[in-house]
Order: sequence, then structure tokens, then C-alpha cells
Amino acid sequence: MVDLAFGATAMASIFAIVDPLGVVPFFSVLTEDMDAAQKQNIISKACLTATITLGVFAVFGQWIFAGFGFTIPAFRIAGGIVLFGVAFEMLRGERSRTRLTQQEREETLERDEVAVVPLGIPLLAGPGAITTVMILMSSPATAPEDKLFVFAGILAAVLATYILLHNADRIFRRIGRAGTRAVGRVMGLLIAAIAVQFVIDGILEVARTHGVLLS
Repeated sequence: MVDLAFGATAMASIFAIVDPLGVVPFFSVLTEDMDAAQKQNIISKACLTATITLGVFAVFGQWIFAGFGFTIPAFRIAGGIVLFGVAFEMLRGERSRTRLTQQEREETLERDEVAVVPLGIPLLAGPGAITTVMILMSSPATAPEDKLFVFAGILAAVLATYILLHNADRIFRRIGRAGTRAVGRVMGLLIAAIAVQFVIDGILEVARTHGVLLS
């Protein structure tokens, strides 16, 4: 039976951490001197880059765990801490430093590959998004068919990004920086709750593994 609760959590988590609306001001700045055709090309490449990156980490997350020799509970706890850091900065009205530094922004302003770096990675498929899809896919209590929700969440977030970036100039003029920051704070609160839950789940899993708690 399909776990709709997991599906809702997975899709909301991915959408919140990708934060399509939060990318709009960055896109506007990075492409301000480009014509419509160039912007279209940038949008398509950025969305494709993010989709492939998140999809690869979702599919091969288990092998990545095994290759580095760490456990899923450890990654769940560490990932929750990372996500909470991202959420804290969003709640303060800041763009997460795990996504784009000022130096990286300056270095990419005049380069054609802004679609891949920084728009695709790390603005869309950043450490927080990668961590989220890996944790969701590695959940031992989740049936294989339920994990399709993770891919649905990735596609939904990227599709929303595609639509928003196509209307970036109009959106940015209407809501401005204050509006995008307000949305960012709401997303930050949601991500903070998700992060805390990841940490709690990881601790409980460790406790059960060592016989401290019964399953």
C-alpha cells in the first residue's frame, strides 16, 4: 500500500530545500545582460543539471554510503544538522552560504556556464537538496514504490523552478527582495522542522540498533 504520508513529506521536503522562488533573484542578476534566447538556454540547462544531479544521488545514495563506510543513521543525523544550518540562515533572511559564496558569484558572472554553476549546482542541487534526497531514499521503513515520491518531488521542484525562472523578471518586479525573503523564511521554518525530525529519527535508529529502545 502506498504511504501517502511519506509521499507528502518527501515532496514537501524537496520542494522546500530546492526553494525555486529563492533562486529567482540570483537568476535575474546572473542573466541581466542576456537576451530572451540566452535566458531560455540557461534555464533549460540549469534545470537539467539539477534534475540529473539529484537523480544520481537518489539512485546511487546507498553505494555512496557503503563506499565511504558510514551508516545511514549517522548520515541522517549529520544531514539534519546541515539542513538546520541552512534553515537557520533562511529564517534570518539570508541566502545559505552552502549554496553560493560572493567569490563564486563574482567568478561566474561573465561565464557561459552559469547554467551549470552556480544555477544548477549549488543553487538548485545544493548540499541540502542532495542530503535530503539521499536520506529519503535510504529510509529502511519505506517500500520501494513509495520512493517514487522522491523522484516526483525532484521533478515537481524542477518544474516549478522552470516556470518561475521563465517569469523571473516579472516576479522580481512584483514582489521584490522583501517578498522573496518572506517566502524564504517560511521555507526555512519548514526545513528546520524537517531537519529536527531527521536528527530524531537518526538517534532513535542508533538506539534501537544498540538495544536501548525496542522497535
